[in-house]
Amino acid sequence: MKQNIEHKARILGTGTWISLGSPIVTEVISMMQFDWLLFDLEHGFMQEHDILPNLMAVKSSGTKVIVRVSEFRSGLIARLLDWGVAGIMMPHVSSSEEAARVVGAMRYPPFGKRGFSSSSRSFGYGENAPRNITEWEPPLFIAQIENYEGVQNANSIAATEGVDMLFVGPRDLRLDLSVRKSADERIPFQEAISLTVKAAISSGKQAGILVSPEEDISDLCVMGFSAFAIGADLAVLRSGYKRIKV
Repeated sequence: MKQNIEHKARILGTGTWISLGSPIVTEVISMMQFDWLLFDLEHGFMQEHDILPNLMAVKSSGTKVIVRVSEFRSGLIARLLDWGVAGIMMPHVSSSEEAARVVGAMRYPPFGKRGFSSSSRSFGYGENAPRNITEWEPPLFIAQIENYEGVQNANSIAATEGVDMLFVGPRDLRLDLSVRKSADERIPFQEAISLTVKAAISSGKQAGILVSPEEDISDLCVMGFSAFAIGADLAVLRSGYKRIKV
């Protein structure tokens, strides 16, 4: 059964990576007019218990918070969504089956297996609980493409009901392609991201990528990328201090 959602209303634009776990840092960043913030539970210093105070620190109600989990844990995914995050990013998605499993953990029956609580923070502690589950807008799901298998299966992953975006993890994807034993699997990085973008667009989904603040994204825009995570809190902090002459 499909849950029909107007995809245009779910588009993400410019975001940034947050991994330090400091609510003060998150509060300051949230004042910078980003469309979305990525809280990173895969790498960095943010822990599960840091998510809620960092969510509360986000100033703008229009800023969407996405959490990247480190692995598939249905209970954790449901709890993060109950706390009020706008979506989930899953790293190293290699198949449509993996993508569908995450979607199932994010959505309520009959569209998934997530447990329902009307008093969760995501529903205003009971004030905004949906009367009809078919009118509820499900959270965003961003599937990261970070290996050869993910690139090869990008079309079926993008076509999976509930996937909103294919997001290239450039460092992991470069690494994976470079260490492949078979020469046929060591495809050029640019070819890999081109295949990923085309797969996303062909299914009417977004393509996203992580870039540095200094990077020229014009070629990426021409290629079809429409969502960008620009920099990370730790890197921006470090580069800012490096510019100070002591």
